[in-house]
Amino acid sequence: MCAGFGFGPGTRGTFVRPGGEEDALEGLGELAQLTVTNEADATYDQISTKENFRKTWTAKYTLRSHFDGVRALCFHPQEPTLITASEDATLKLWNLQKTVPAKKSASLDVEPVYTFRGHLGPVLCLAMNSDGEKCYSGGIDGTIRIWNIPSSNIDPYDSYDPSVVGGSLSGHTDAVWGLTFHAQRHHLLSCGADSTVRLWSADARNPLLYTYAVEKDGIPTSVDFVYESTNQFVCSFNTANCVIFDLETGKPVMRLDTEPDQGSNSLNRQINRVVSHPTLPLTITGHEDRHIRFWDNNSGRLVQSMVAHLDSVTSLAVDPNGLYLLSGSHDCSIRLWQLDSKQCVQEITAHRKKFDESIFDVAFHPSKPYIASAGADALAKVFV
Repeated sequence: MCAGFGFGPGTRGTFVRPGGEEDALEGLGELAQLTVTNEADATYDQISTKENFRKTWTAKYTLRSHFDGVRALCFHPQEPTLITASEDATLKLWNLQKTVPAKKSASLDVEPVYTFRGHLGPVLCLAMNSDGEKCYSGGIDGTIRIWNIPSSNIDPYDSYDPSVVGGSLSGHTDAVWGLTFHAQRHHLLSCGADSTVRLWSADARNPLLYTYAVEKDGIPTSVDFVYESTNQFVCSFNTANCVIFDLETGKPVMRLDTEPDQGSNSLNRQINRVVSHPTLPLTITGHEDRHIRFWDNNSGRLVQSMVAHLDSVTSLAVDPNGLYLLSGSHDCSIRLWQLDSKQCVQEITAHRKKFDESIFDVAFHPSKPYIASAGADALAKVFV
């Protein structure tokens, strides 16, 4: 992302890079002994949930249509479709069943079936509701826009349909860096560079339910609902703080013990992404200092810290069963980790670098065997 767009989680230009190319192999810790096992003969077994993602992922679809870096992506809950958000100020809807053969590889190119226009600058984050009918996007313009997702079989050359635009949520006064939707509560949570986290009921007459002022911990970079608790959320900050808050009172419930651990000798430990485990009291953070860290929500203590990539960890996703973790990095790779053993089971070089940045987002499909990555090279890729 160009420096002119300002700062942000996973963004280069404003923050000093921890070290340089020459120290990329120093302090790798666990990574130095990491053995990446790509099991070519493994099969996808839909019966066994334990082995649900124990397979070798290969690039199948390349999504090219954006004119600038792809900042975020999210899959439809049931269908083989996804939405991407870009620094070119647009969102695009993709149907993976509408493909054309790629010219130079075995993968398939996908053309977007719809382009959403409305933001006045780069779109930074996305969330989709539980039935896949609405999408929410946050931008550098400080707005959260609501979109009624059209049919994935829409003709891209149809005339403009004004019903797609579902309005906007106003409140943030600076860039919106993170969005997450709670399927059971039907609430949306956002965090912004204005040092606030906001809770929304997007369909209500007065959608803003609560504003949490969190400036004393820094600028929020990422936010997620704590799924094993009904009334908590976790927020990460550019200061490396990470705090679990009560949704109803806005007060901190647990401060994760993010004081520098012995395995880290880096100055910049900014957290670029925080995710909550779907079934366990576990918080996972991806850091600027190349680490992934695991935290116990009950004690706030660090469970494990590992150097996971050769560059900043920009994005994380946990599969719906809570068995695997997907991470993306500015080192151009995405890595799949088995959560119980914390071992890397596959590494994929997915995107090219642009202005020292590479991968901005990763995602698991909620119900189908797809994973995806979004990159600074203006591409999104889907793996099967």
